[in-house]
Amino acid sequence: MSNVQKKTDVILIGAGVMSATLGSLLKELAPEWDIKVFEKLADAGEESSNEWNNAGTGHSALCELNYTSEKADGSIDITKAIRINEQFQLSRQFWSYLVSSKLIRNPQDFIMPIPHMSLVQGEKNVSFLKKRFEALSNNPLFQGMEYSDSPDKLKEWIPLIMKGRTSNEPIAATKIDSGTDVNFGALTRMLFDHLKNKGVQVHYKRSVKDIKRKSDGMWEVKVADVDSGKVEYHTAKFIFIGGGGGSLPLLQKTGIPESKHIGGFPVSGLFMVCNNPEVIAQHHGKVYGKAKVGAPPMSVPHLDTRYIDNKKTLLFGPFAGFSPKFLKTGSNLDLISSVKPNNILTMLAAGVKEMALTKYLIQQVLLSNEKRVEELREFIPNAKSEDWDIVVAGQRVQVIKDTEAGGKGTLQFGTEVVSAADGSVAALLGASPGASTAVHVMLEVLEKCFPENMNKWEPKIKEMIPSYGMSLVDHPDFFNEIHASTSQTLGLIKKESVYS
Repeated sequence: MSNVQKKTDVILIGAGVMSATLGSLLKELAPEWDIKVFEKLADAGEESSNEWNNAGTGHSALCELNYTSEKADGSIDITKAIRINEQFQLSRQFWSYLVSSKLIRNPQDFIMPIPHMSLVQGEKNVSFLKKRFEALSNNPLFQGMEYSDSPDKLKEWIPLIMKGRTSNEPIAATKIDSGTDVNFGALTRMLFDHLKNKGVQVHYKRSVKDIKRKSDGMWEVKVADVDSGKVEYHTAKFIFIGGGGGSLPLLQKTGIPESKHIGGFPVSGLFMVCNNPEVIAQHHGKVYGKAKVGAPPMSVPHLDTRYIDNKKTLLFGPFAGFSPKFLKTGSNLDLISSVKPNNILTMLAAGVKEMALTKYLIQQVLLSNEKRVEELREFIPNAKSEDWDIVVAGQRVQVIKDTEAGGKGTLQFGTEVVSAADGSVAALLGASPGASTAVHVMLEVLEKCFPENMNKWEPKIKEMIPSYGMSLVDHPDFFNEIHASTSQTLGLIKKESVYS
């Protein structure tokens, strides 16, 4: 690597879906810019973006009950559901642009049509689901959604879940056929292949050790070869830190004021994966339930048909756990070393506030395999433990910060960008909905960090993402047109006749 040019325009840290998305956008908007990527693992998409480390759901609020809340008057607030859905439409549009421009190929290798369903039990939950359905089904973004509390209809939709069910509790579900299963690992690898074809230098097995501001305003990144230990220094005008759970420690190293008073709380996860082809064949859909009291939003139980390595499989989970590591491949010292003088009070305040979450995580860590199978049987009454194996999913670092609404030490469950005032550095923190909204989040990075370029870039952005800058919910005809065309390009149309 001694002959590698050390000075560049853009450095992307972490070869996950966020860096892949930002790099792909920049290569279309500013093809002359030099971009380097540093990833400490041996390949792209091996941590949070990997297909075994996330739910693989195209999060568009079609089935995720935590994106709709019941207000004090009993009405349903669908504001967040609309926002998440519109953000996912941006991703669909950009992926469609890449496919139609032949920059990436074979969309079926990363996205498949799959019904999205919500399933609840108990009178109160059934009432909530019906009100949610009524609020969403009148909205153009959720057209085609069906509701049923008829056991016969549910046997058609979810035969595996209904078989052997003896409870007399009311049960209900919603179903919408326009959902997707997204293999974010495969998508990430495709995007990095595309970036390499465009001249982006992608360096694997390179660990970023430090980030410092030089006197000329450039950022200097200290990079170590994982195998040899050899250290190099690279400088860039702009740095994006997209290292999943590893982003917070690197953001802290920049020393920017915006990195102060922010902490991180790691939550790990497990999934049960079915090893019996006969069971897998009996289920087709992503079925989301309600989170248990005290459980974090990303722990909503779901039974998912997934397509991994072009093979249909079935996963149930996630089960939350605790590890002090910020990455699966991280260190047990990650959590303690992230506590700094400027964020210790924020972290302590969060510890006091989140006793229910702490209790929940302890209970989850102590779960035996038999207890996990019992939880699985709430979805599949006839589940046999020998048909299911355990897969350790990715680490998610939840952001802790001081907010006006929540006060000191508020635990955030979303995805957020932290950027320097001058736009020279940005970091992505947080978890769900994460990868599904990568395009929206990276457009936010562009707006925050390159405001002087946005007027010039806007025509190209709208060519790639036609609904950029507008609300699709206010333009239902345009939404139908966009949704139909992206469905066609991405090979989803056969399951989405409602839009054709």
